Amino acid sequence: MSQHAATSGRAAPSAVLDRLSHVSAVRGAPALAERLAHLDRWVRADLSEFERELDAIPRGARMIHQAAHHLLDLRGKALRPLCVALTSRFGEGFTPRARSLAVAVELVHSATLLHDDVVDAAERRRGAPTASVVYGNAASIFAGDWLLIAALRRIRESGVEGVLDRMLGVIDEMIAAESVQLERRGKIAGAREDYFAIVEGKTAALFRWAMIAGARAAELPASSEAALERYGLHLGVAFQAVDDELDYGVAGAHTGKDALADLREGKITFPLVVALEREPTLRGRIETLMARDVVATDELAAIATAVRNTGALVATRALAEEHVQKALAVLEELPAVPARDALVTVALASLERQS
Repeated sequence: MSQHAATSGRAAPSAVLDRLSHVSAVRGAPALAERLAHLDRWVRADLSEFERELDAIPRGARMIHQAAHHLLDLRGKALRPLCVALTSRFGEGFTPRARSLAVAVELVHSATLLHDDVVDAAERRRGAPTASVVYGNAASIFAGDWLLIAALRRIRESGVEGVLDRMLGVIDEMIAAESVQLERRGKIAGAREDYFAIVEGKTAALFRWAMIAGARAAELPASSEAALERYGLHLGVAFQAVDDELDYGVAGAHTGKDALADLREGKITFPLVVALEREPTLRGRIETLMARDVVATDELAAIATAVRNTGALVATRALAEEHVQKALAVLEELPAVPARDALVTVALASLERQS
C-alpha cells in the first residue's frame, strides 16, 4: 500500500472482497465466502498495482484536482477495474496495457459520479460529503471533465486496438441514458422500457466496456469478446437492481448515501416500476409528494412502505438473480480456466453486497 493510502484512511485493495466474504459468511453462504477468499488471494497483487497507478494520478493544487481526489481517495468498490483484471487473465494477464485500461474505466466511472452528484444535489457519497458540497458544483463538474480527459488519454496511450472508439460509444450511450432519466425525473412514468434504457445505458455500458477492454488486452477471439460483453451487460443490470433494492434501506446495508435518495429525487427504479404496475393508486400519492419543494421524512417513509407492501423488493431481487444466472450462462461459452471461475464468483457476489 502506498504511503498516501495508509494515511488517508482508505480501505486496503482487497477490502471489497474481504467485506463480501464476511457478508457471505454471516448470511449463510460459506462456500461463496471461501470462493471470495480464493479470489482475493489470486488478484491481490493485481489490485495493489491498480491502486498504485491510481495513486499516481497528478495531485495539482487547483480546486478541480482537489475535488477529483476527494472522490478518488474515498475509493469505491473497483468492480469495473476488477473485471478488466480478471478478463485480462484469459490471456497474458494484468499487463501494463491492461492495468492502464483498468485505471481508465475507474476514472470514467468517477467522472460520472462527480457529475451525478451535482445533478442530483447529493450531499453524501461513499459515506462522506460529496465533492460538490466541499468544493462547489462548478469544481465538481470540471473535476469530472478532467478525469474523463485523463481516462481517454490513457486508453489511447494503451495502444489496445479499438477500445478508444468503444469507450466513445459507451459515453454516448451514457449521455443518452442520462437524458432519458432527466426527462422522466419526477414524472413517475414507471415504464419498464424506460427503466432498462437507463440501466443498460448508464450502468451496464461501462461494465460491458470493462469486459471488452480486458478481452482485447488478452487478445481473445471475437467470439469470446462478444460473450464477455454480454456477461458485462447482465452483471451491470444485476448490479443496478441490487442498488435499487438497497435504496429502500435493506437491513444491514451501508450504501454511503441516504436511504430513499433515489425515491426522493424522483428517479425511475425497478421497485417503483413494479409497485406502480401492481398498485396504480400509488402514482397520485408519489406525484403529489414529488411536486413539493420539501419532502417530509415521514411521508417519504410511508411511500417506501407502500412500495414494499406490493412485493416490489422481492421482484427486484428476482431481477438481479435472473441477470446473474444469464451472466453465468454466458460464461459457459468460454474456456474453463481460472479466470472464468473468478468471473463466476464476481457475479454470485454481486447479489450479496450491501453497499
